[in-house]
Amino acid sequence: MDAESGLVHTVTTTAANTHDVTQAHALLHGEEEVVFADSGYRGVEKRQEIQNKHADVDWQIAMMPGRRKALNKIKPSHALWDKLEKLKASVRAKVEHPFRVIKCQFGRRKTRYRGLAKNTSQLLVMFALSNLWMVRKRILQGLQA
Repeated sequence: MDAESGLVHTVTTTAANTHDVTQAHALLHGEEEVVFADSGYRGVEKRQEIQNKHADVDWQIAMMPGRRKALNKIKPSHALWDKLEKLKASVRAKVEHPFRVIKCQFGRRKTRYRGLAKNTSQLLVMFALSNLWMVRKRILQGLQA
């Protein structure tokens, strides 16, 4: 999703046994300068498909939760690391808003497996609707002007 607008631009779905990092190249549209991701994307900059097409992207990957808990926040360097992780998390938190809309506004709290193609098409429609939901005030203001 785009951090400035808060809108989802790409959705990919995979089977549950596929790791997140394998889909990183499919989530980028090519104009990214900085990408914030959770710890599931560790090592993404080493992957061949990322080096081929997105070598100039600055990856800001979250620290593993256990490693972050182990930081001694009394030490100045550890406190700085913790502050950096909080900044990363504040940017990544924007990704969760479309999921809240899908869950709370549209009632999609659980996914029943109906096949990957059907679930993918349903999620594409849900995320498109969540984009409309999030810009509804801007749309209405444009109609009134």
